[in-house]
Amino acid sequence: MKKYNFYAGPSILSQYTIKSTAEAILDFAGTGLSLMEVSHRSKEFVAVCDEARNLVKELLDVPATHDVIFLGGGASLQFCMVPYNLLKKKASYLDTGTWASKAIKEAKLFGEVEVVASSKEKNYNFIPKDYTVSDDSDYFHITTNNTIYGTQIHRIPQVNVPLVADMSSDIFSRPTDVSKYDAIYAGAQKNLAPSGVTIIIVRKDALNRMDRPIPTMLNYMTHVEKESMFNTPPVVPLYAAMQTLKWYKEQGGIPAIQKKNEEKAAVLYDEIDRNKLFKGTAEKEDRSLMNVCFVMNDEYKDLESEFASFAAAAGMTGIKGHRSVGGFRASIYNAMPIESVKALIQTMHEFEKQH
Repeated sequence: MKKYNFYAGPSILSQYTIKSTAEAILDFAGTGLSLMEVSHRSKEFVAVCDEARNLVKELLDVPATHDVIFLGGGASLQFCMVPYNLLKKKASYLDTGTWASKAIKEAKLFGEVEVVASSKEKNYNFIPKDYTVSDDSDYFHITTNNTIYGTQIHRIPQVNVPLVADMSSDIFSRPTDVSKYDAIYAGAQKNLAPSGVTIIIVRKDALNRMDRPIPTMLNYMTHVEKESMFNTPPVVPLYAAMQTLKWYKEQGGIPAIQKKNEEKAAVLYDEIDRNKLFKGTAEKEDRSLMNVCFVMNDEYKDLESEFASFAAAAGMTGIKGHRSVGGFRASIYNAMPIESVKALIQTMHEFEKQH
């Protein structure tokens, strides 16, 4: 039976990435060695790191004012690295979900944190719009997509302070004006590679401003100056990321990826809104193009476990909703073909017929 991978992360990867990485694990670049055992300082792997960096710059049109580095530790490490490197006195944060609240908690260790708005009182089912960011903030932090609650920021806020963004679950899904940000960070396990590598895009002149001493490994300048080779990088995930970036370029770049994502989300949300059994959980104007969250309508709540079993029997994998929301979640990242989304829609349609 064909399986359809809707897991929220680690999640679906392109077959191009999976096959290319599997081949390199057996024989990397004709060296006769596995990618898992080759020196990260070999000319063959340094070339991988350089190509990955150049592809990030090309696909996102990264200006010369910014550097691209690859680190371990996931986005969770960036929750503390960002304020360690960028927060002098005060930073502003927008609270739109679990990961934003974790970032806020870490930032409070380094200075004053102003939470300008939160949607927590409505279980994070919308993106706050009416708020003011203090002009004396060192930066304003946003989480552009919220995997658990299925919301996404569709219009980047216009503020008078530098922006910092956690783009872990929607980076490369749409064009990004990198020049507006002092820092962008993203864990790999949604739209790029297996977990283990994190992309950070940081403005050069935002660094080296702190009076406080910063531990060597937590200082962005360490990794900028050493071109992500200060210590052994996550070799296999970084190679997989490079393959994914090559695949994005072959697909026509980020504008082409965005168009496909909008088409996938539109047909799935249309089915949720049409089908009498289901309803979406996020406010329509803030619905995520990456993570589609939905539950049973109140009068059909008792059918939830039955639909879960029905969908699993049809090959739908990973659609169980997060415990914070319940119901179902279909994560339709860049690598998800529209045919898989249509298969889920057909499953929902068939279940409706039975009831």
